Amino acid sequence: MAENKKADSAVKDVRAWVVGVNMGLGHKRAVAPLASIAEGGILIANDPAVATPEEMGLWEGVLELYERLSRIKKVPLIGPLLFGIMDWFQKIQPAYPRVDLSKPSVGNKMVDSTLRKGLCQGMLDHIKTKPLPLVTSHFQPALAADRAHYGRIYCIICDSDINRVWVASDPRASKIEYLVPCGAAMRRLKQYGVPDERIYMTGFPLPLELLGDESLHVLKSDLGQRLRYLDPIDRFWPLHDRSIVHFLGEDNCAFRKERTLTITYAVGGAGAQREIGAAALESLSGKIREGVLAMNLVCGVRPEVREYFETVVKGLGLKDRPNVRVIGGRGEADYFSSFTESLRTTDILWTKPSELSFYVGLGIPLLIAPPIGSQEIFNRHWLEEVQAGIPQDDPRYADQWLYELLEQGRFAEAAWSGFLKARKYGTYRIHELLATGAMYRSGDPLSR
Repeated sequence: MAENKKADSAVKDVRAWVVGVNMGLGHKRAVAPLASIAEGGILIANDPAVATPEEMGLWEGVLELYERLSRIKKVPLIGPLLFGIMDWFQKIQPAYPRVDLSKPSVGNKMVDSTLRKGLCQGMLDHIKTKPLPLVTSHFQPALAADRAHYGRIYCIICDSDINRVWVASDPRASKIEYLVPCGAAMRRLKQYGVPDERIYMTGFPLPLELLGDESLHVLKSDLGQRLRYLDPIDRFWPLHDRSIVHFLGEDNCAFRKERTLTITYAVGGAGAQREIGAAALESLSGKIREGVLAMNLVCGVRPEVREYFETVVKGLGLKDRPNVRVIGGRGEADYFSSFTESLRTTDILWTKPSELSFYVGLGIPLLIAPPIGSQEIFNRHWLEEVQAGIPQDDPRYADQWLYELLEQGRFAEAAWSGFLKARKYGTYRIHELLATGAMYRSGDPLSR
């Protein structure tokens, strides 16, 4: 008991350098839940406040490639070809056969070249001022710190599978420790030559506001209600009611009927796939007018995407409807807080299989938009493997197929499967690992 109290105290006192990158929203989303332990606040490695002017030129080239990859696929005729060429640099090898992939790739050589040119030097100068652990959600800061022989380095893996560039060219000589969201990522790191003792199955870091505390009281309360909205004609509850009450508690399962079924459609950080959300809104507009459905349109941080969605909402005559909301587009602080708040009453999250795939651990089923890039194809496979995601059909007819799935109890099944199978304690496990150098392992399906 004394040892446990000592460990709890250490967790409360933990501090670390927490570093993200400005490359879409995923790498920032992964470190946002760690803000409370971030020394001096979360650092962005490619922000002018941290990076040197020389670095910014290197970073801008990397960011431009990322955003082109996200948007170029829809360009007629040449789009798919250019996308294929660009995506080749990020491509992940098939999972099978399991072969040794520890030899450095062409991508590793390119990364090593940018690091030799001084990429992340500003970040290194900053963190050397105090010998704290480094936690980052991108491989470049981790590899830069490793080359500089920095102390404890933790790299958060943001997808279910990753490219070889996430691991140093010489994996055995590297000291980077990896925090992975699922077993597939762990197995891939082993293929790349990372030894077991440098891989921790923490789970993806989730916002503490959506968990409550380590008893998950907020999550359990929200999920108890969500499962009611996702099962309008009792296809799911009669099969699982005892299990649900056992894990969530009887009080959380009593239906309060405080709102309507709510769908949240979220574009990617580069603003891709906004047209899917517009088509879905038009198809579902009848349900919205009837007052039986609410819809959130999440536009990330881009004002032009917000303007696009607001124009669509106005054009459909839904501007003054309280059950239609456009979220984001007014800066990162507004986006992250409003999006997180909206998830408490979200019943179905409709988005591409990005890092948001791991939010199924909250018991929110994912309606899967088409993947963009190799890693998202693997995320889609993982979602289907854990039975927490359902691929979208034609968004123009969402009022038909979505409600058929709803009445069959499919979304309720996906919500429950994600809650049981995906890890929820990522943020807590990372706190614990930073404080103690070790991580508690439990056989309880919820204590993961």
